[in-house]
Amino acid sequence: MTPHNIVLDNSLTWREISAIAQGAALEIAPAATDRIATGRLIVDALVSRGVRAYGITTGVGALADTVVDKTAQARLSRNIILSHACGTGPLLSAPAVRAIIAAQINNFAHGYSGISPATVRALQALLKHNCIPAVPSKGSAGYLVHMAHIALVLIGQGRATVNGEMLPGADALAKIGVTPLVLQAKEGLSLVNGTSCSAGLGSFALARAYRLADWADAVAAITLESSGAQMAAFDENILALRKSTGIQQVGKTLRDRLADSRRIKLAVGKRTQDALSLRATPHAHGAVRDVFANTAQIVDQELASVTDNPIVHGTPDDPKVASEAHAVAPALALALDGLAIAISQLSMLSERRLDRLVNPLVSGLPAFLTNDPGVGSGLMIAQYTAAALAAENRRLGTPASLDGGITSALQEDYLAHPTAAANKLLLVLDNTEQVLAIELMAAVQAADLVGADDSDSAAMRAPGTNVIYQQVRDLLPVYRDDHALGDDLETLRHLIATTEPAPIPAP
Repeated sequence: MTPHNIVLDNSLTWREISAIAQGAALEIAPAATDRIATGRLIVDALVSRGVRAYGITTGVGALADTVVDKTAQARLSRNIILSHACGTGPLLSAPAVRAIIAAQINNFAHGYSGISPATVRALQALLKHNCIPAVPSKGSAGYLVHMAHIALVLIGQGRATVNGEMLPGADALAKIGVTPLVLQAKEGLSLVNGTSCSAGLGSFALARAYRLADWADAVAAITLESSGAQMAAFDENILALRKSTGIQQVGKTLRDRLADSRRIKLAVGKRTQDALSLRATPHAHGAVRDVFANTAQIVDQELASVTDNPIVHGTPDDPKVASEAHAVAPALALALDGLAIAISQLSMLSERRLDRLVNPLVSGLPAFLTNDPGVGSGLMIAQYTAAALAAENRRLGTPASLDGGITSALQEDYLAHPTAAANKLLLVLDNTEQVLAIELMAAVQAADLVGADDSDSAAMRAPGTNVIYQQVRDLLPVYRDDHALGDDLETLRHLIATTEPAPIPAP
């Protein structure tokens, strides 16, 4: 997605969050700014009246009944950040962190958090100057830990990257002209609370899954062509009997990609039917698209929702506070788990199609797509890699939303694990991008071998697959066992992860 200005008025969508993750600027509309300011005035009124309120005038978690004196409420906010910043593991990528920050600002803009406008402006500054807090990827049972590491930088603690340089939090803020914040009552809780972490990561994952689904169809098309697939199975009227928007979409894409393929025409009637890994491509890819649509709807629903606890409402003259469970996100966790399972299945089908290309028992091509079988192993071990990654995806398919767990001395005794589900989905996407890259390399290598005796092999390919073939050959030559294969596979993984498949040429 091309970076551009995003204006936050009522709520951001997953597409807008993912655009901000990739560098788009975020502006806040006046109405949203007013809601944020009003929420802060309500918190100030609650404090001045001494209203008992979770995380404002009391401790948090199992300490919810411990009253905090007015003079200590700012210290409570700071201490929440320091104690909750206990993540571990590899750091999240810069786009993932940007997505979380954007989702946080989105949640604050609903006006029920009580965060100060100055704190929101500081978060905006992190995005504007691409100041990326160091956020460990592991340790959040729900949402607290990741966001605490972002908040650390706002108070001049922790670490952040500016222009590629990792700096202490205070130095990073100084680089972008921001003074460390002194948090007021409730701000510490607001900065770690809500489902912004999982909603942000989910939005980032959706953008990757969207591109991946398009690549899966394009890669499958060139595999089908190189395999001489029987296109009758993809007839529009036949597929319409299976009621699925995703199946119809994938079927049309495959028909369009393979239109006017001489190889496909020459293969008509050579087999009664293809193996399921070929024939069921619209069904498996279509299922991914159907699950994707459901997940996208739930992520947008999450972004449109208030996910703080407590929420502040009413007016500054009549302030109200309510404790609830909006920070729990079972629907989001279930949706992200479902998409991870769907993408995992896509990787399994891709690996099976790949095996049919490299396996001389069924391909009708040189063993493992090498011109010199025996001396050369070709893509033999690349298929092993794909099989290993697909197997890892099967293990990652175990739902995080079923993990359960009890925290905070029985006070928080139900956990939905949406952040774990999002992180797991991102790992599945990593693996599947590589599996598809391996299939893509094999499909293009097979296209060269199938057309080795043709004076004009390009003319044998469909225009829609030839553009994909050229995308690959513009980056890589035919593989001849003459250099480390892993470099080529990484090149194609990067292509799939960062670039759209070449569009189908107009007729």
